Amino acid sequence: MAETVKTPRTTGAPGADRASGRTGAAPGGAGPAGGPDAGGRTGWHQRPARHGGRGTRTFRVRTSAVLVAVIILAVVVVPLLVPLDRQAVDLAAKLRAPSPAHPFGTDEVGRDLLLRCVYGLRVSLLVGVVAALAATVIGTAVGALAGALGGWADRGVMRVVDLFSSVPHLLLGIFIVAMFRPGVWPVIISVALTHWLSTARIVRAEVLSLRSRPYIDAAVSGGASRLRVAVRHLLPGVLPQAGLAAVLMVPHAIWHESALSFLGLGLPAHEASLGNMVNSARSSLLAGDWWPTLFPGLFIIVPTLAVAGLAGAWRERINPRRRSELML
Repeated sequence: MAETVKTPRTTGAPGADRASGRTGAAPGGAGPAGGPDAGGRTGWHQRPARHGGRGTRTFRVRTSAVLVAVIILAVVVVPLLVPLDRQAVDLAAKLRAPSPAHPFGTDEVGRDLLLRCVYGLRVSLLVGVVAALAATVIGTAVGALAGALGGWADRGVMRVVDLFSSVPHLLLGIFIVAMFRPGVWPVIISVALTHWLSTARIVRAEVLSLRSRPYIDAAVSGGASRLRVAVRHLLPGVLPQAGLAAVLMVPHAIWHESALSFLGLGLPAHEASLGNMVNSARSSLLAGDWWPTLFPGLFIIVPTLAVAGLAGAWRERINPRRRSELML
């Protein structure tokens, strides 16, 4: 009788089936790649990265919301509790490093940096919000008018938009601010007149998309005038996009105001402005004193990132198709 050779059974050690070309079961009970697991779910439905991405977005949105709430609370409450003397000078305490008495240190004339940063952020938020709202109103009106009229009016308005877009924002803003005395309102006017172009393009594109909807055709067939169609049907449809554009414009306006103040064309030098503070701290930075530059810079960066994080969450909510594509 021939001797039977028994093949030893393999264990669950890695690489045990490599010689026979077989692959083991996937971790967690799933079958081969793309195959069903014990519960009948295929690999396509098992997306651990999806839940991780959702958790990351949730953390980002919550962190941004907390930062925005803290910023708003600080710029509202601190000026009520601690008034700022813009002419105060204490040369005996100049350029002191951060300490319990001065958490952010002092500047080159002995003023507390934390208090001045809060007041400077207050001015930057005022300029950013008011300028963003004004630019959004102008851009929405221009874009809705161009999209609703169409034809030669649309082409003419968009050529004007292209003409303004060909000039750099900062250069045009410097030209506008130079015609006025330094102050808050010239900066607001400058930012508003140079940042409505993107909103006009967004609103025009949305109006052109809405014009092809069946309910717009029904309203026109029912005898509604162009003004009524624009006010009752087109304008409510573009408000979410216009609001998103306004929120996204606030960080850009803050940076624009800081850049103009840094160049000496924004607020007066004695006013608490983040751009002015960074500009006056350049000589201190060369001498090794880092805090007069670091903290005003952080007060510019952190609020813009917080507002941008909330705006990104809003954009994903009003554009569900884009959000679903990001989750795949």
